[in-house]
Amino acid sequence: MSALDPLILLDAGLRGTLLALLLLLSAILGRDRPQLLVVRSGIALCLGLAVQVISATPWFEAMVPRLWQAPLVAMSVANAVLFWVFVQALFDDDYVLQLWHALAWFGVAALSALNCAVVAGSASIIAPLTMGVQRAIPLIFAILAALAAARNWRTDLVEQRRRLRAFIVIAGSAYSILLLIARLSAPQGRLIGGTAMADVLVLLLIIAVVTYRMLKLGHLDLFPLPVVASQKQPVPLGNPLPVTVPDAGEDKLLIALQKLMQDERYYRSEDLTLASLASKMQIPEYRLRKLINQQLGYRNFNAYINAFRLGEVRAALVDPAQRDLPILTIALTSGFQSIGPFNRAFKAATGLTPTEYRKENMADS
Repeated sequence: MSALDPLILLDAGLRGTLLALLLLLSAILGRDRPQLLVVRSGIALCLGLAVQVISATPWFEAMVPRLWQAPLVAMSVANAVLFWVFVQALFDDDYVLQLWHALAWFGVAALSALNCAVVAGSASIIAPLTMGVQRAIPLIFAILAALAAARNWRTDLVEQRRRLRAFIVIAGSAYSILLLIARLSAPQGRLIGGTAMADVLVLLLIIAVVTYRMLKLGHLDLFPLPVVASQKQPVPLGNPLPVTVPDAGEDKLLIALQKLMQDERYYRSEDLTLASLASKMQIPEYRLRKLINQQLGYRNFNAYINAFRLGEVRAALVDPAQRDLPILTIALTSGFQSIGPFNRAFKAATGLTPTEYRKENMADS
């Protein structure tokens, strides 16, 4: 046996363990609601990482012709796009996949395949440019993923998901940056020896932690229940999630919160935030998050506030006495700050524009 054999065996063992964990994580993601975008994007990311683990094996990169490697390299680099999509879908319950997201994946995959099969190793004058773009892609999408997670972090009411959010974004972004640095410093961008093993080990640790955390998380903590709002019914006060039985202290807080919202219409307040509402109730933010999430079933603070605002708007739109009142006036009175977010929230809740909703309900009456 050569001196390299133990290293090769160890590398193979780590990659096999990582592949098994990725398959386990895929099964965990798909066990409850495979129809959800967050589940599908998570499974796609796991399978993409499995391809990356195989294609980044030192002997594979050294022995397999570049033309055969091209499809696997394309999928591996495009994992950066999948990571970005997965982060958005995991932490934004209202996230919708757009055509340009798919085009971004195909564009990155096509560029990477072309670089691997044709450009790499050639004397082409465009080689430095296209290879530079490919190497910058993981960093660009890691930054986009971090920004997407940070954008909704303050309004996320699911405590376990908030913690998982921080780990995935920090660890995922750090891994992307370290991998970029390693490939830039490696001959022809190939990871060999200890560097290749370190790459596998870091990814293995990240996936192991995520798998463990997701095994501990309840599926309702991680993924939303699909809610289909009837166009004829008022906006529900909460997602149909199981709630815990409140103790005496929580019961008092819940009564105080409902009094603020329903009797005093505090949801109309300008620039209302979780922090300002917690200050108004004189409780820490984490207690307010727990109260709204576990007692009322909401996963996002904005969804909770918008439920009251949209309820008021819908009541006004079907009121004959307010038939001639402009929709913008109704929206601003209920607490919305501008017409754009109001229209989007209303359409998402009812499937209709405010004008269509008013016309249809006035016709019915």
